[in-house]
Amino acid sequence: MSAARPEPVGPTSTSAPTPEPPSAGSTTGWGAPAPSDRDSLTVGSDGPLLLHDVHFLEQMAHFNREKVPERQPHAKGGGGFGRLEVTEDVSQFTKAGLFQPGARTDLLLRFSTVAGEAGSPDTWRDVRGFSIKFYTDEGNYDLVGNNTPIFFVRDPMKFPHFIRSQRRLPDSGLRDNHMQWDFWTLNPETAHQPQDFMRPSSWPERLRMRVFWPTPVGRRQAVGR
Repeated sequence: MSAARPEPVGPTSTSAPTPEPPSAGSTTGWGAPAPSDRDSLTVGSDGPLLLHDVHFLEQMAHFNREKVPERQPHAKGGGGFGRLEVTEDVSQFTKAGLFQPGARTDLLLRFSTVAGEAGSPDTWRDVRGFSIKFYTDEGNYDLVGNNTPIFFVRDPMKFPHFIRSQRRLPDSGLRDNHMQWDFWTLNPETAHQPQDFMRPSSWPERLRMRVFWPTPVGRRQAVGR
């Protein structure tokens, strides 16, 4: 009779341990882990954005090139050409040449819906946007804004994700309420904005609506009604 084989002592395999799966999160364009998808780099809590925030600039560049006509926001609107003539002295607030007393500058003004794509109805409860292109002697000066005193996000890093959550899905062509509300509930700073556009102001009766634009620190100031 053969002797019983002794039980092996110690590890039975010399293979390397299974590596841990990589942590969840997005990456940069070259595959490195992204520092953050929620916060951009600023000078202090209310300071300007920094150009060496490579991930933020990459996110904005990618977003600006997402030109799917059927899902492009601000697609429906109208406007006209005009001229800005400065009749009062506001030089204490700005040194820009187009705002100096007596200056006359040709411009293009456009009003639009925001979330609605081409073919969307005017009756949607939605934020309304505006843009002005000033044709100055020093080049074109673009000014954009919405008709609300606040906005969905504080940090512009979240802006592309917000817009994608409001667009139609490419496979069905429908908007997804779950996707919209997921963004709003997972980002508590958005709570004020849905309350604002649930008011009658989200259905402006005419183009002469209340107009706001963002200041450099992210807050907004009324510039007309």
